[in-house]
Amino acid sequence: MTNEQVSRRTFLRAGAIGAGVLGTGLVAPGVALAARQRPVLTHGVQSGDVTTDGAIVWTRADRPSRMLVEVAYDDDFRHARTVRGPLLTPATGGTGKLRLDHLSSGRTIHYRVTAEDLDGRVRSAPVTGSFQTAPTGRESVRFTWSGDVAGQGWGINPDIGGMTAYRAMLRRNPDFFLHSGDTVYSDGPLTEAVTLPDGRIWRNVVTPEKSKVAETLDEYRGQFAYNMLDDNVRAFTSRVPTYVQWDDHEVLNNWYPGEILDLPQYTEKRVDVLAGRAFQAFHEWQPIDRRRAVDGRVYRSFTYGRHVEVFLLDMRTYKDANTAPQDGQGVILGSRQAHWLVDGLSRSTATWKIVANDLPIGLTVPDGTDLEGVANGLPGAPGGREHELAGVLRSLARKRVRNVVWLTADVHYTAAHHYSPDRAAVGDFDPFWEFVSGPLHAGAFGPNALDPTFGPRAVFTHTPPVANASPLEGFQHFGEVHVDGGSGALTVDLRNGQGASLWSKTLAPQR
Repeated sequence: MTNEQVSRRTFLRAGAIGAGVLGTGLVAPGVALAARQRPVLTHGVQSGDVTTDGAIVWTRADRPSRMLVEVAYDDDFRHARTVRGPLLTPATGGTGKLRLDHLSSGRTIHYRVTAEDLDGRVRSAPVTGSFQTAPTGRESVRFTWSGDVAGQGWGINPDIGGMTAYRAMLRRNPDFFLHSGDTVYSDGPLTEAVTLPDGRIWRNVVTPEKSKVAETLDEYRGQFAYNMLDDNVRAFTSRVPTYVQWDDHEVLNNWYPGEILDLPQYTEKRVDVLAGRAFQAFHEWQPIDRRRAVDGRVYRSFTYGRHVEVFLLDMRTYKDANTAPQDGQGVILGSRQAHWLVDGLSRSTATWKIVANDLPIGLTVPDGTDLEGVANGLPGAPGGREHELAGVLRSLARKRVRNVVWLTADVHYTAAHHYSPDRAAVGDFDPFWEFVSGPLHAGAFGPNALDPTFGPRAVFTHTPPVANASPLEGFQHFGEVHVDGGSGALTVDLRNGQGASLWSKTLAPQR
């Protein structure tokens, strides 16, 4: 079913979280007939947190039911085994996920998901998906990364075929996708039409949850439900597993722990309360294995063959206030996560250690008159949150950890940054690259100013001529990493939303 064929009523029915059968656990008036029909899987399937022997598989049903997953190495499912998953109930907004395990490494896995009515008599129509388990050898690896989806008023536009950058990424046939955060825009309501500067009309599909800022748990659930209404997104998630992290817009713009809002559009002013609801919805709607996340949060690591290990950071949950002084010892990771990162990178035997940082290192990211990101915008020695990052970089140099590459999104343009102690205010770290790519489907901005502390140099940037350029203007981006199995060389391509390479760089591994 294409976006053009989906009526507004269908979207609203599919996206409704907390109404009717699922919302109450009872048969609501007027839906008795529907309740006798079989369950419906409303938002496709997803896979994520892939390991050598399995992955998380996700789905959502429109009524209380049991998740069932058939898994096979062949796409005709002749030799499939069936795994009973969790109950899909109002407690999780109808979502459920199951870890498939005991699978062979480096194999294509086919799975077929159904929802079985609680009385066991009827099942939903099946939805199929596939993923590849992580290899254990020196195979070549290809993956994509980006962030920033449905932001700044640009939602699912049926006139252009929806979120088409996902279609372009799927054509690249990646082994996995690294989602760098801002997976949704919970603080960004959509309107049905936006008039562009040249008079063109951008049309949005709009659901009730996307018509206001999210505050309740159901409204946060509706942010994730919205993106999964897009055909391109569902096609992508059914075939490409994801390692996902969060940033600020899963809760609201530039949030930090302990913040109290003065924004009139929010009736709940305590950000910690909002963040708790958003965090629950995030884990319900993303194929993330919460058991793998250190202290139950978001930061975690995965190996993908001998050449690649990915470290996903959480630069949101543990940061200090954006209003904190910029000349002291600030916090962006927290001591536990910082030690985990240094220890994990030091122990890693992978050729390339990929650090997914949801905030860029050297770009100054303002929050009004305060600062949102790592960089404090000041020359000289590291201060504020830079101090903690300097400690990480210093430790890696001391332990002689090589081949560390940083990947990020957040700032809504694409760039290649090279950091060197030769240009820096401090000289006790090794040179490294940070690659920026986004937005995947949101307003485009940039460029941001570079902070000189760690000696960054912008080798490449691709930014729009005006702020908040719509996805029609050609400034949507995703990045691609390819590691050659034979040589171990890593090639980064910064691509536009159609998949064309704008800039490329090959790095030889240091021994």
